[in-house]
Amino acid sequence: MRLSTEDEQTYAVILESGDEAVDCLTRWAAESGIRAARLTGIGGFRRATLGFFDPSTKDFRRISVDRQTEVLALVGDFAMAEDGSQPQLHAHVVVGLPDGDARGGHLLAGEVWPTLEVIVTQSPRYLRRRHDPRTGLTLIDLDAGT
Repeated sequence: MRLSTEDEQTYAVILESGDEAVDCLTRWAAESGIRAARLTGIGGFRRATLGFFDPSTKDFRRISVDRQTEVLALVGDFAMAEDGSQPQLHAHVVVGLPDGDARGGHLLAGEVWPTLEVIVTQSPRYLRRRHDPRTGLTLIDLDAGT
């Protein structure tokens, strides 16, 4: 499905030390009227909670990273919740540890330090998530967009 047009808008969202990344980005998207977007980011976390989706339990296994990390790659999207009430963030992140090792997964939470620089490109098309009973996840439903 083609999403981009000349109406596409790009924003820089800069989070500061102490901000909780998922909450701040989701609140910013709602306040900005974002209904569909893609995002990338770099920066650092003082601590983070990543998730690995376990198909057998249909839930995320939590991976705590309780130390300073570099955000090496943050990629994701916003789409509207199934009920259309607000944008939902779906983001994956790779964080680097001081010894060069990396951890990655779904970004469930991240306390920013010292900054998180996120570039968000809004699509003029509308995307909506729908619950998928097979996986237990809310996935983008291209037929639901307008």
